[in-house]
Amino acid sequence: MALAVHLLACLLGTGSWVAINGLWVELPLLVPGVPEGWLLPSYLTVVIQLANVGPLLVTLAHRFLPGRLNEVGLIYALLALGGLACLLLAFFWRETSVVGGAPRSVALLALLFCLALVDCTSSVTFLPYMRRLRPPYLTTYFVGEGLSGLLPGLVALGQGVGVTQCLNGSQAGGNGTRLQAVYQAPRFSACAFFLFLSGMMAVSLAAFALLNHLPAARQERAKEKYQARLQVESPGGMRVTVEEGAAAHHPFRSSSRSWAQTAYIFGVLAWVNALTNGTMPAVQSYSCLPYGDLAFHLSATLAALANPLACFLGMFLPNRSLVLMGSLTLAGTLLACYIMSMAVLSPCPPFLHLPAGVILIVLCWVLFVGTLSYIKLMIGMILRDEGHCALVWCGAVVQAGSMVGALAVFPVVSIYGLFHSGDPCHSSCPS
Repeated sequence: MALAVHLLACLLGTGSWVAINGLWVELPLLVPGVPEGWLLPSYLTVVIQLANVGPLLVTLAHRFLPGRLNEVGLIYALLALGGLACLLLAFFWRETSVVGGAPRSVALLALLFCLALVDCTSSVTFLPYMRRLRPPYLTTYFVGEGLSGLLPGLVALGQGVGVTQCLNGSQAGGNGTRLQAVYQAPRFSACAFFLFLSGMMAVSLAAFALLNHLPAARQERAKEKYQARLQVESPGGMRVTVEEGAAAHHPFRSSSRSWAQTAYIFGVLAWVNALTNGTMPAVQSYSCLPYGDLAFHLSATLAALANPLACFLGMFLPNRSLVLMGSLTLAGTLLACYIMSMAVLSPCPPFLHLPAGVILIVLCWVLFVGTLSYIKLMIGMILRDEGHCALVWCGAVVQAGSMVGALAVFPVVSIYGLFHSGDPCHSSCPS
């Protein structure tokens, strides 16, 4: 029955970010149908950052109202809200309202905020909840979190989202004969895709209910749970034994690591998430599309696959070494530098007309995502050992790092336009 509990933990993990990840991959299909056009990705970035009010309120509740937050009830509410928002998106994403004399996608943006609130808040609720189960299930949860990006991507790939073909200008509605990139019609509608996302959220909700009530899942609860007894230092300098439920809400302080080590761990966590969730996704198209649609789709799909595979590898090769963490962080940062340099040099990056260029950019994206996903798993295992409060702060730092990364790259990409995309049908670059 342990296998069944692993499956349930994995399904809970898929509900963490499946909605927002699904929206990102569906954008090429949504953009032509809304008045915001290609400004929609920028609006989505802003909406996600505004939704960080959720993690902030949860973290403050743990700090100032210890023991009063019903974590299980909040997770039920989040998953239900996510499923309902996806269901409503299926039928109302095209609806517009006049704001300031112009049509705006008010319903779409409001529902996007609900989904962003669910996914952002999952970082400070799902992770702490997983400490109720034995340590191996946290790794399985991270596998599911990785699948929350892979599964929508595969469905969108089967849908045909973002696939272009080069047509003469006259065929595409122009007057000349210049080739133009035109999106192919999808195999099924955005409505069906949102229904799929709603179904994923429903499955995650059912998995969470089973984790709480299934007898086999109850047997896999961690022995320390909330009844675990911790040794903490009293104000008088003596070490006393207290229940974890009381200690977990104190400001995080590792009993086995120095403040320098703690700051190092959280610093790496913030940096890794700033790269993976904020900065690098914004430049993925610029770094890959000059090499062609194939390079872009391979890098997006294989990189999404690298995330759960890295976490799955962690089930068999767990490691908590801070030295290894630093080495992997350095390697991942160097890979990010190469990817960023290709984005800066777009639309004429090196090896443009050579197979080596495609292989290099795809390999860099796969190794970048896989390496940093393993680092996140390492940190999750370390902080899981430190207690419930450490996992709450883990989720808060994840969101803070992601927000800083996104806000840092947003003006560079969306306002100042320092990156330039290539034309898949025409290349002005030397052969």
